[in-house]
Amino acid sequence: MHSKAGDMKVSGQSDEIIALHPAESGMQLGRALLHALHNAGISVLYQDREMKTVWARNMRAPWAVDTADSNGILPPAQAERIGAAKRGVIASGNPEHLELSVPADDGVRWFQVWVDADHGDGNAVIGVVTTMVETTEQKRREQTLKTLLREVSHRSKNLLAIIQSIATQTGRYSDTLPDFLTRFRGRLQSLASSQDLVTSSNWRGAALRELVSGQVSRYGADPLRSLRFRGANPYLNPNAALHIGLAMHELAVNSVSYGALSRADGFVEVTADMTASHADETALSLTWAEAIGASEIRRSKKRFGSVALERVVPSSLNGTATLEIADGRLEYRLVVPHGNFETD
Repeated sequence: MHSKAGDMKVSGQSDEIIALHPAESGMQLGRALLHALHNAGISVLYQDREMKTVWARNMRAPWAVDTADSNGILPPAQAERIGAAKRGVIASGNPEHLELSVPADDGVRWFQVWVDADHGDGNAVIGVVTTMVETTEQKRREQTLKTLLREVSHRSKNLLAIIQSIATQTGRYSDTLPDFLTRFRGRLQSLASSQDLVTSSNWRGAALRELVSGQVSRYGADPLRSLRFRGANPYLNPNAALHIGLAMHELAVNSVSYGALSRADGFVEVTADMTASHADETALSLTWAEAIGASEIRRSKKRFGSVALERVVPSSLNGTATLEIADGRLEYRLVVPHGNFETD
């Protein structure tokens, strides 16, 4: 194959350049390759059959300082792995590939190492070429991704467990299939609304005020008119956001159906106070209060709403809750331990 001026002749069996532009020189090509090695962070070591160093380029720690066997300043076990690989390549002529982890001040450094034979006349092995590329950042990204995937799997299982609990409790307190479907869909939508807040925060959680406002506004009520929120605005962790969101959903649905939000001029009050718990840690005391008609709600028959408010939600948060209905007023108080939220 002949090349015109400006072209390069390339072997069909290799990506090595076997002919250069007439204006190029081996020295120019060598300088260009050295720049490429440096920019790519690639170290290359050439040794003879006795594993004596002939030349080395772009050698950095832990390869920069040679020991007698020219394996750098590696831990003994890693140095022996490379030494054994080189001896094997010299004996067989076949390449080998290693992945090494090297202790460092900031953790562990990872390297990919390729050991190739240099064949001379008659295909005899006359030397060995060792190429080292650091892959620490790639390895850390892979480990971070694996951690995130495990976290997503864990959170997904938790979410499925919550959905299973909602389905079970809704079915237990539903009289008909249409009644079950209506209630279950509403609770799933509430869960999805809270989950959107959690996801948009990169799984950090949700601000309490935004969570409460979102749940109330889902039922056609204008939060600026119908919701009076006062007090602290802590950031809830994902589990707390989902369960407190469920509690707010039950209270809002009940209020729209029977309570203050069923009236044009009605409103609910939500107060968030920070109080000292028995363990001398700050706890969140969340109160929902509204005026109701004397005969609007009967506690004689338990429904899922009150079960969720008094048992499911506080149990999931390791907290306590009370639901009081008396003298034309409904008041729900939920005490949430500090481990479920953070404050600025």
